[in-house]
Amino acid sequence: MVPGRPFGIGGVGRARGMPTKPQRARMPSPQVLARLTGLWCWAYLVWVLLTWTLTVEQLLFGAVVALAVAVALAPLGEVAGPWRLLRPRALAGGAWLLVAAAGRVLLANLRLSRRIWDPRRPLASGMVITPTEERQDWGLAAVGVISSLIVDNQITDLDPRAHELQYHAVAVPDGDTGQAREQINGPVEDLLEPFHPRKRP
Repeated sequence: MVPGRPFGIGGVGRARGMPTKPQRARMPSPQVLARLTGLWCWAYLVWVLLTWTLTVEQLLFGAVVALAVAVALAPLGEVAGPWRLLRPRALAGGAWLLVAAAGRVLLANLRLSRRIWDPRRPLASGMVITPTEERQDWGLAAVGVISSLIVDNQITDLDPRAHELQYHAVAVPDGDTGQAREQINGPVEDLLEPFHPRKRP
């Protein structure tokens, strides 16, 4: 302590050994809680679908595993909670997405079966690069997964900066990249439109 100067004035700090003021524990913000809840719901849904064992022990253990996964993934960013599917626009869009995707999968399987049964049909397989209008990470993931369920085309790579997707096609479509998009990933992107927030005029 400096002689002649009172303690705590003029830049003199707290004396050693004096207890500091206890800091209040920071409570999780509503955004963090919403993110954890959304992640937990998705992780728990995946657990139930993968295990498909509806016993009390299995469900409780899955809840704990889902919570651990949610805590581990929460720092990575925002997540769309499953409650967003309860909006009328998203609910109707989800139902139509399931029906339309199932129909495209069925037709693609029939076309592939016909090619197998009739080897005389010309086969022009190859790699195709198509533009994409999808800008969200979850949207790109959904487009890649859903379009690859249709056996005509399997996604192999993407370039988010150039907004392009690369597919291996059983039959390379005719025309330019825009026409290829209309046949491969364009219909899937249109089906995902109800899940995007409406653009303000």
